[in-house]
Amino acid sequence: MSRTANITRKTRETDIRLTVNLDGEGRAEVVTGVGFFDHMLTHLAKHSGWDLTVEAKGDLEVDSHHTVEDIGICLGSALKNALGDKAGIERFADAAVPMDETLVQAAVDISGRSHLEYAASYPSPKIGEFDVELVEEFLRAMVNNAGVTLHVAVIRGGNSHHVAEAIFKATARALGRATRRDPARGQVPSTKGTL
Repeated sequence: MSRTANITRKTRETDIRLTVNLDGEGRAEVVTGVGFFDHMLTHLAKHSGWDLTVEAKGDLEVDSHHTVEDIGICLGSALKNALGDKAGIERFADAAVPMDETLVQAAVDISGRSHLEYAASYPSPKIGEFDVELVEEFLRAMVNNAGVTLHVAVIRGGNSHHVAEAIFKATARALGRATRRDPARGQVPSTKGTL
């Protein structure tokens, strides 16, 4: 069974087309108009093992907030759709990712319950023109629409670019493992029988 999803979302603020394949090879084709965010989404695809295509046009003359948040909404919706009934997935996973002086830990539960715990601080409020607060906005939009619990903790970090990149890489690694199929499991990984 194919674990793919296509999402289209058009509002007065954004126009987004997003495709995800959870059984991909980590390929990304991302054009959002926000250079640093393109870089982060490419890391998300590469380190999760998902194939990800994102084409977005947003009101960047205002700022990047609507574009980044709405892509999070689309990715969360796509993830939920692609997982289907979640039968046979690992469900839980965590990853710790170092990047030079920075260390980030992420833990995921594909639970059907949306929750984000986000403990991160940045040495600067911007990475180029990118507002670092948008990392949390993206993750919150994604988990709220995917029905996923995600904990992110920056253990240490001295460079804002490294902090954001390690967050995306750790989240990607955890999500990739949690959504992976376990051949030994054919059922939904819950005593309730549903997630």
